[in-house]
Amino acid sequence: MSVLYETLHRVVPPAARAVWRPRVRGLEHVPATGGVILASNHLSFADSVVIPIVVPRRVSFLAKSEYFTGAGVKGRVSKAWFEALGMLPIDRDDPRAALTSLEIARGVLDSGGAFGIYPEGTRSRDGRLYRGRTGVAELALGAGVPVVPVGLRGTEELQPVGARLPRVVPIEIAFGEPLDFRGAFDGVARGRARREATDAIMAAIAALSGQELAGVYNERPVG
Repeated sequence: MSVLYETLHRVVPPAARAVWRPRVRGLEHVPATGGVILASNHLSFADSVVIPIVVPRRVSFLAKSEYFTGAGVKGRVSKAWFEALGMLPIDRDDPRAALTSLEIARGVLDSGGAFGIYPEGTRSRDGRLYRGRTGVAELALGAGVPVVPVGLRGTEELQPVGARLPRVVPIEIAFGEPLDFRGAFDGVARGRARREATDAIMAAIAALSGQELAGVYNERPVG
C-alpha cells in the first residue's frame, strides 16, 4: 500500500464525510480482510470515489486509462490522484478490455484485496437498474470470494454529467449481507451458474437501491 494512498486515506475520507455527511448503512457487512467483491449500482462518475470514502479498507476500481496517461503537471497530478484512490487503469476501447478487466480484478482478489465493480457495465442515465453482466459472477465463482451488494442513492445529483465540481446533496450508501456462492452451483453448467448468481446479486442491489428494474442490458453510448 503506497504512502500516498495511506496519507490521502487519513485525510480525504473524514473531510469528505464532514462535508457530504452521507448516510451509511450495513458497513459491518464488509469484511475487514480477505478477498471480496463490492458490487454496486452505478449512477455517477463519483460512485467510485464515494464507496472508497466510506469503506475503511482499500477498494480498487477500474478507471479509464486516459486518467493515467495525461501530459504535463495536470497529467501527473491526475495519475497520482487516481492511483492514490486505488484506481487501476483499463483501456476500454481495447478489444480485449473485458478479459483484461477480469484478469486485473482476479489479481486483486487473489491477493486478498477488495474489488469494486458495477455489474450493469456502465452508468444508468435514466435512474433505472439494468440487467447485470455475468463478469461479476465469473469473478466470484472463480476466486471463491463473497460478494457484498451495494445500493447507492442520490449520487446522480452529486456530480451530474457536465458538472465540473461536486455538489453538496444528500447521498446514501447501503451495504447488504455478503452473498457466498461457494458450493452453491456444484453440478450446474457454468453458464447457468453465472447467470443465476448474477441475477441474485442484482436482486440484492435492487433491494438496497430501490430502483426500478429496466429488464434489459445497459449499452455504452456511441461517440
